[in-house]
Amino acid sequence: MVSAKKADFAKIAETFHIDPVIARIMRNRDIETEEQINQFLYGAPGDMHSPHLLKDVDKAARILQEQIDGGKRIRVIGDYDIDGVCAAYILVKGLELSGARADVVIPHRIQDGYGLNDEMITKAKEDGIETILTCDNGIAAKDQIAYAKSLGMTVVVTDHHEVPYEVAKDGARTECPPPADAVVDPKQNDCGYPFDGICGAVVAYKLIQVLFELIPVDQVETKLQELLAFAAFATVGDVMTLTDENRIIVREGLKLIAKSSNVGMQALITVNGLQNKPLSAYHIGFVLGPCLNATGRLDTAYRALRMFRTDDQAEAVTIADELKELNDSRKNMTLLGTKQAVQMIEESPLIDDKVLVVYLPECHESLAGIIAGRLRERYYKPTFVLTKAEEGVKGSGRSIEAYHMYDKMSECKELYTKYGGHKMAAGVSMPEENVENFRAYLNEHCGLTEEDLEEKIHIDVPMPMSYVTADFVRQLSVLEPFGNGNPKPVFAQRNVKLIKGRILGKNSNVGKYTVEDEQGGRYEMMFFGNMETWHTFLTEGFGQEAYDRLYRGDGGDICIHVIYYPDLNVYQGRESLQMIMQDYCMGSADNATKKSG
Repeated sequence: MVSAKKADFAKIAETFHIDPVIARIMRNRDIETEEQINQFLYGAPGDMHSPHLLKDVDKAARILQEQIDGGKRIRVIGDYDIDGVCAAYILVKGLELSGARADVVIPHRIQDGYGLNDEMITKAKEDGIETILTCDNGIAAKDQIAYAKSLGMTVVVTDHHEVPYEVAKDGARTECPPPADAVVDPKQNDCGYPFDGICGAVVAYKLIQVLFELIPVDQVETKLQELLAFAAFATVGDVMTLTDENRIIVREGLKLIAKSSNVGMQALITVNGLQNKPLSAYHIGFVLGPCLNATGRLDTAYRALRMFRTDDQAEAVTIADELKELNDSRKNMTLLGTKQAVQMIEESPLIDDKVLVVYLPECHESLAGIIAGRLRERYYKPTFVLTKAEEGVKGSGRSIEAYHMYDKMSECKELYTKYGGHKMAAGVSMPEENVENFRAYLNEHCGLTEEDLEEKIHIDVPMPMSYVTADFVRQLSVLEPFGNGNPKPVFAQRNVKLIKGRILGKNSNVGKYTVEDEQGGRYEMMFFGNMETWHTFLTEGFGQEAYDRLYRGDGGDICIHVIYYPDLNVYQGRESLQMIMQDYCMGSADNATKKSG
């Protein structure tokens, strides 16, 4: 589907000294006014929203100031994913810089489960903790926080998840926030913060900003920049939408991460071979971030936190190496679990469900969300993967645009012992005997149509490859960082002939092709997708003979429509243009050169 949003692209291009195609891409992202365009292209840290707009943030900061001034002990309780680890680091570091007697606890995924529990609160009381400060959790811990209050403790919640609610008979919703002394969460209906898409680490960062206003800290701007790097890391790692101030946070944060003085951050970058290289959101989302998530999935996320908190370089490198090894192991386990899930779906009635609920008892419970994401991509259906846990069944869900996962789950919450999440992702615990009822209810009440389940690719610009120049590719960088809410632009060209091809890579998983457009121009095109599916498409669509000729270098009778992204390949100091094919479909047969024999 071609995006066809209107604007005076020539005028925008002239005003902002950019290519008209860049202007069109921004319009496709709903960047319309000159103010929005200027913010998108040149937004700076000073354009971020004031932390004081967050409900209860000033109250929370005053509570922490009082606890610090009184020498009271504060315990930060985080979560075991990227966002939880980074948020916990920001809070405990900020508290320590403010002179607090603070420590930090990260729950163990399997032993403790998500968020607060009574045992953690009891332990905090026994340890002489007066104040519990949560991050990336707590908004749904109503009973646990009530228990902490009954013990005489002060509780401050910082979170970014949906606020639990009750639905009246007339359909009206009433929020049910926990009975904490302060609740800082932009998802609250009466919170005046203008953008509720920030992650838990950014909420934590905003609180520390306010705390630093109350308690003077040496070199405060430098200290805040160090913490902003972790907020940016979490924003990408938690797959937050890269719009509004998140765009500024990540764009600035990527620079700060690369030059961070944090020994652990530098160790993580080094063991992944990214030292002295410009970091992108891709590196955070797919290389560095998964190392943090892996330790929370397969071991304990406290190890990652310890890496960030140590000043010993040898210890930091040792931990970073361990995290990378855990992530490599996690990749193999995920591959196996995904294969088992696909087999189960395609050999059972599950294949006909509009909402997939796959129960993999032997799968490591920490991999449920990743596998659910893989299945969602493969089938384009809302997907839950459930696993056997110490108590009952635990699982994670990943959704599609047309399905609000948290709202739909809330309709049958009597089936769960615990649940939470938002529109696109969720977590759940339930007795094993409820799994089939859960699957049946979601499918009977999903409200999804066949059209909802048809994945749509929105093309930014139908653009001939001949339009691409090295300068145009460089200009595309003004659109970065790419990610959720600001995807890489999608270009398309019809009737591209494949002239010759080579299979590259130690696993034969890369294709390199010379292609020709309708005007006779020739270009280099790379493909990094599923080669098996690609080759099946070629042989079934054009025949084995055409396929063989392509790889002999004597092609020309295969014609396809392609979605692509232009790039610059730099080799031994030389630049060359190449197109990266991202998707494909059959082209027009009469545009292919037919050969006989």
